[in-house]
Parts: sequence; C-alpha cells; structure tokens
Amino acid sequence: MTAAREIISTSNEPAKRLFGAARAPSSQTPVSWGGYSKGCLAGGERLAETGPTWQAMRLSRNRNYGHPELISFIKRFSAKAAQQPGWAGVYVGDLSQPRGGPMLTGHASHQIGLDADIWMLPPTRLDLTPQERENLSSISMQRSNGAYVNSSWTPQHMEVMKAAASDPAVERIFVFAGAKVQMCKDATGDRSWLHKIRPWYGHHYHFHVRLKCPSGMAGCVSQAPIPAGDGCADAQQWVNDILNPPPPRPRDPDAPAPQPRRELTLADLPQQCAAVLQSQ
Repeated sequence: MTAAREIISTSNEPAKRLFGAARAPSSQTPVSWGGYSKGCLAGGERLAETGPTWQAMRLSRNRNYGHPELISFIKRFSAKAAQQPGWAGVYVGDLSQPRGGPMLTGHASHQIGLDADIWMLPPTRLDLTPQERENLSSISMQRSNGAYVNSSWTPQHMEVMKAAASDPAVERIFVFAGAKVQMCKDATGDRSWLHKIRPWYGHHYHFHVRLKCPSGMAGCVSQAPIPAGDGCADAQQWVNDILNPPPPRPRDPDAPAPQPRRELTLADLPQQCAAVLQSQ
C-alpha cells in the first residue's frame, strides 16, 4: 500500500488501480461510504472461502469481502438455499475488493461491500479445491437472448431467489428479464417478494443481490426506491423489446458525439475513501 499512499494526492490516477492494489481490509470501523457505483468500504470483512452452506468462487480475484451485514446475509441466506432439493448451498461469486472501490475489471457497482453475485449453478458439493473454483463455470439460464428461461431453470431457482428477496436486508435483486417473467407466472400465495426482483441486462449465469444501506449509516447513499407494484408488467415489456426490438432513435446530426466514460478517480469518491486507502 506504500505506492498507493504516494498516488493518493494525484487526482487523475484511476481509482481502480489504488483499490485494486489493496490486498487486505482497512483497520477501521465498518462503513460503506458513498453509493454502490461510486464509493468504498471501510473495515470490510472477509467471507470465509468455505462454510457449511457456501463456497466462495474465483479466489484469485480477491473479491470475497463485504460489509459485515453482507457476510451475515450470505450465511443465513445460503442456509435457506441449502433446504432446496439439489442445492447443498450456494456458490458465491464476486462481493467487493478488500477496501471496496472501483474494480480493475468487470463491475461498475460492488464498490461499498453491499453487493453479491450468486451463481445459478446449484452446488452438489462444497469441497471444491481452489483450482476447481478457478476452472468450474456457472451455467446460463436463458434462451432467446434472455426473453425466456431455458431447460436448466428449475422451481428451486425461483425458491432460492425468493428466499433472498424475502430477507429484510435486501434492497433488490437483478436477474435477466425472462427469469422475472417466469417467476411472475409461477409464484403463488404471497407475491410481495417479486417487488424486489428487477430485470437487468446479463445476469443469466448469476443473480445479483444488493443490500440496503445499513441502518443509521449516514455515509452510505441509497438507491432510488423501487416503483410500487410487483414489477411484472415492466419485466414483460423488457421481454417484448427483446423479441421485437424498437427502432433506434434517430440521432441529432448537430449533437456532439458521445464521449467515452471517464475513469473514476479518488477525487470522484467520498473524501473518506482516501483515509480508507491510507489505513493500515
């Protein structure tokens, strides 16, 4: 982290290099600073590589860290998932880097220790070696570009997501549109949990769980509230647009050309993120 401390004052240095270089959490009180896609994590907790009902995957990425509330969620949620036939628990993909922040590759979010990717592959064993965790891949649940689920989808997938969505700590869950529509068709009884299941691009090899900002944590920036209702009509519109894409909007010839997205720097993040990097 010595090199990181030397760079902190350079506002144009991509923040992902600073946070990607941190190999361990900061020695601070756990706090999620900023928003899901622009923030950092103080006092992160490491998810154990293997637990009674989970295994962390792709250990070489060093992304199995989160706010303690996320770690607690994974433990109780995976125990519920393990009650489903054919599921020994869950395979856990990316959480956050040790100090959160922008990642060197991949996600725009997962920056404040409150996001978790859960693989769609039902675990049949939880004694995978580190090498097996690098080589094993999840499975896709989609067909027709995400308009429908495929033959790998099971009722247990819905029950696992229902268990996650029913947890009070969960803010929302992202999954491909066809899965949401299928769950809207199949759900019976109390359907209130569907409200948290939101369609989003990709998310057919895993579903993405996002927790609410912990109670009383003023430095954590919440997302806008989910619109009222179960969201099933919205998901169906996503599917309709996949099957029959709307025509592209004509481009204004006088409009400036779109600019590539600028890399986030430390100056873009909450000011407390500098202290997160500098902490031992």
